Amino acid sequence: MEIAPGSQTTVNINKWRLSLTLYLNYLIHGFGIIILAQNMTALGNSWNVPLKTVSFVISGIGVGRLIAYLITGSLADLLSRKLFVVIGMLCYLVFAVGMVMSPSIPVAYGLAILAGIANSALDAGTYTTLVEINHGRGDGTILLKGFMSLGEFILPILVATLANHEWWFGWSFIVMATIIVLNFINVLTVRFPNHAELKQLNQAVSQTSHGPRGFKKVVATILLLGYGYTSMALMIWFTQWITLFAQQQLHFGETAAHFILSLYSIGSITGVIILFILLNRAVSELKLLITLNLTAVVALAILVFAGRIVWLANLASLIFGFAAAGGAMQTGLTVFMKLFPSHHGMITGAFYFFGSIASFTVPLITGLLSAQSIALAFSGDLIVGLVGTVIVIGLAGLHQTK
Repeated sequence: MEIAPGSQTTVNINKWRLSLTLYLNYLIHGFGIIILAQNMTALGNSWNVPLKTVSFVISGIGVGRLIAYLITGSLADLLSRKLFVVIGMLCYLVFAVGMVMSPSIPVAYGLAILAGIANSALDAGTYTTLVEINHGRGDGTILLKGFMSLGEFILPILVATLANHEWWFGWSFIVMATIIVLNFINVLTVRFPNHAELKQLNQAVSQTSHGPRGFKKVVATILLLGYGYTSMALMIWFTQWITLFAQQQLHFGETAAHFILSLYSIGSITGVIILFILLNRAVSELKLLITLNLTAVVALAILVFAGRIVWLANLASLIFGFAAAGGAMQTGLTVFMKLFPSHHGMITGAFYFFGSIASFTVPLITGLLSAQSIALAFSGDLIVGLVGTVIVIGLAGLHQTK
């Protein structure tokens, strides 16, 4: 499928630039996912509020996703993919600049909501574009997770460096804003795929799709929506509380506590590479999901019950990142898209709508649990991991008996 008229070289260059732009946006998104959690203490001091209130502000990201996902997903099937990518970038830019200038909790909460809208707009324009320029394959979306993980790896190091030198915490937000501006220059000149051609392609794919039918398809849809929640909750729960858990429960120093999250990100990046290779070799997506979810639960249990052993905690965080954040959620979305191949935008919106429910509820749930103890707030993630494992086992059963 051609992206634009012209020579094959021109088409290839444009595809490369388009892919790079989309991936860099998810480096930015990697910052956006954890930047509030990584600056919880500094933001609390700046606003003169407890951590529980900062956690409440973080929940605004989930509210923004809840508001926007179903709308952006459906509109992305009707309107320009590029429009939603641009909207996402602009919303993230306002969030990054505005958060360090925020004079009050209500304004900060509104900016967090805007970040959630940015996330949903980027997803609606990006996942659909990558699947379509790669002729229906979902392996390209796995690399999005790699760039997200790279952002999640860089940011804790940046935050720790600022804290160790007693520099202003807001520089982490300014770095995020700078990357957005630089990438925005490229997105304005890059061409996106022709929407009419893509619609015809999706309709053709729909006629040859495989998967559960009838009532089993309804059950599979419900399970996949549930996996949209658990796969997102598993990661958010971990990234929000692992640093404080390591400091207060495992008695790590500040640098070591931030580094354990960076190890999670290294594991995630490694998982992306391996998962990308395996999916290109046609390894069963559902078998991979079962293996990854079981591995994540074991790694999380090690952190909760044996995390005081430093090397073991570091290894467990690395493995957890590999299993839970190495592309498992994106693989689940690919399975969902194959179930409804002519409605990529709508499915992306619905899947991440349930992920946004996790973004909203996890900070509220863990905020309440943290009032009892940080250990209780963190260890609740084990339950989420077990539920997610049951879901993917159920999905595999439905596909085997279709």
